[in-house]
Amino acid sequence: MNGRTKPAMPIRMKVYHRGPETLVAAADEELLGKTFRERGLKIEVSSFYEGDVVTEDQLLAHLRLATIGNFVGRETVDAVKRGGFVADDGVLWIGGVPHAQFIVM
Repeated sequence: MNGRTKPAMPIRMKVYHRGPETLVAAADEELLGKTFRERGLKIEVSSFYEGDVVTEDQLLAHLRLATIGNFVGRETVDAVKRGGFVADDGVLWIGGVPHAQFIVM
């Protein structure tokens, strides 16, 4: 790799507004359209997550205004952990893929 670091996997983000709630759904782009299963759990990375490609900074800026967050994928979950929205013990692994959520109450 000639001393270069591997570029970050693109993150896709979609924002939903319903009444006073703002939900941010974000996932690693490479996971779109895939389904993961483990121990009776299942997550479908569907069009629910298929929004704009964003940087980590853009994702975190939207999360500061959100009341609900839903995240899938290593790049995405690592970004929200770095932003302080999710802790390690709040991450659920399904089929080798991290999934996390947050809600503001």
